[in-house]
Order: sequence, then C-alpha cells, then structure tokens
Amino acid sequence: QVQLVESGGRLVQAGGSLRLSCVVSGLTFSNAAMNWFRQAPGTEREPVARISWFGTSTSYGDSVKGRFTISRDYAKNTVYLQMNRLRPEDTAVYYCNAQINTRDYWGQGTQVTVSS
Repeated sequence: QVQLVESGGRLVQAGGSLRLSCVVSGLTFSNAAMNWFRQAPGTEREPVARISWFGTSTSYGDSVKGRFTISRDYAKNTVYLQMNRLRPEDTAVYYCNAQINTRDYWGQGTQVTVSS
C-alpha cells in the first residue's frame, strides 16, 4: 500500500519560514518524481515544486521561485519543501505527490497558514 504522509504545516507570521516533509512508503522512492502542490479555499490545486527521480532537476511555480526549495533524501524516503519569506498568499493546504510508472499518488495534505 502506497502512503505519503506530510507534516510540518502550521501557523506562521509573514516573512517567516517553514519546512514541510513528506515520508513515502510502499513504492520505490528512487524511481518516483516528487511534487508539492497546494490548494487554497475556492481555488484549484496548483503545482508548487517538482524534483526529478534522480534528484538533480527541479522546477518551481512562478509565485514561489527564489523563496521555496524542494529536496529529497533517498535514505529516509522523504521529500522536503523549504519555504522562506512566506506571504499571506502562500496560505493553503500543501499536498505531496509521487509520480511513478504513469501513476499518481497523493498525501492527505498539511495546512500552512501565513498571518499578515
């Protein structure tokens, strides 16, 4: 059974930092491209960051470039999202996503709230 478990979301003031974690089990982590998405109330889920299965290629949404960093630890089967200089508009539920063999797997999400 594939499981993705996110953690690290909480209430933080604007300008602050958070690190989200996503622990993956039930699939070959080293073969999966990993993504972070987010969804704010009343909006569609949007991609935030992506890291390739081999870990050397990353990409980011325009709104988070230069502030967020995605990384992965193969020994811990974990992907991270370091979020700096947070803004109120970053408030959303953040979801971890794994893509492997044309299939998508999702975590349950973790709430990030940025107060102004």
